[in-house]
Amino acid sequence: MQQRPRLATAPLLDVSDRHARYFWRLLSKRALLYTEMINMGAIMRGAAESHLRYNAEEHPVALQLGGSDPALLAGSARAGEQWGYDEINLNCGCPSERVQSGAFGACLMREPVLVADCLKAMQDAVHAIPVTVKHRIGLDKDESYAMVRDFVGTLADAGCQVFIVHARNAWLKGLSPKENREIPPLRYEVAYQLKRDFPDLHISVNGGIAHAEQIRAHWEHVDGVMIGREAWHNPWSLTSWDALMEGSEDLRPRVDRDAVELAMVEYMEREAAQHDTWWYAVARCMLGLRHGQRGARRWRQVWSDHRLKSEPAREVYRLAQQALAADQLPVSGT
Repeated sequence: MQQRPRLATAPLLDVSDRHARYFWRLLSKRALLYTEMINMGAIMRGAAESHLRYNAEEHPVALQLGGSDPALLAGSARAGEQWGYDEINLNCGCPSERVQSGAFGACLMREPVLVADCLKAMQDAVHAIPVTVKHRIGLDKDESYAMVRDFVGTLADAGCQVFIVHARNAWLKGLSPKENREIPPLRYEVAYQLKRDFPDLHISVNGGIAHAEQIRAHWEHVDGVMIGREAWHNPWSLTSWDALMEGSEDLRPRVDRDAVELAMVEYMEREAAQHDTWWYAVARCMLGLRHGQRGARRWRQVWSDHRLKSEPAREVYRLAQQALAADQLPVSGT
């Protein structure tokens, strides 16, 4: 099996767009970055340009697809490979009602034979990149291991070698997507058992993971770790990922916050010139850059101020730096 990064960002719906991925790549050079879930129908209806465009700097980058029609998924996977993605991933874990209404996402765990047919069609459609699956460990309040074991076994028999396991059940009724990330209990031991039962498969675990100590602990049991909300809320944590994957004990950042912010301003300027993209649409992904730093709140307020939308990105950058510096000035004694 091709060596793959042991750390990855999660496919966060309405979050992990190409701007966020470009930002994360400035923080980690080695992590695998996932797109948000893209509906197979959107790609096949002729909207491939808007949905599949990405920055060359993002590699390695994986395209996550949502759907349950083998032919449409095959066409979407083929398009993803043609666009240069490094992996195609099938979503079998999203619990939202919008996704369920389209008969895909987490509800597909009830139909492993259909998922196997989808995977076979996708594998036949691509030539040099892997087709992988992201899934939950169960549905609703059924916590039996047999369901997820048989699901993985059926897909492994169909040729899938890589599984990203969100270590919570998906409750299909009664919980919002946000609640589905918080209320069903985390059961990492299920992912660990999958690795023991299928030692030749690559098993990554996802859900509630944030810190280096947690990452190292999971690596004792599985092959990889996927991190979602922490990458969004505290993106500076990604600066330790490369060292972690190298086995280094020195987790100090290899980049500078100010340099990263300036690189994002330059990116905003390119996006404005090439795609008429407002800096405001880009800035939202980096609002956590100074998480925990003195002056972060005032700095964040500038970058999220809709009244500045008409200003050039570099002027907003100047104002943000000004606000940051003002908050970091020592308070005079009385």
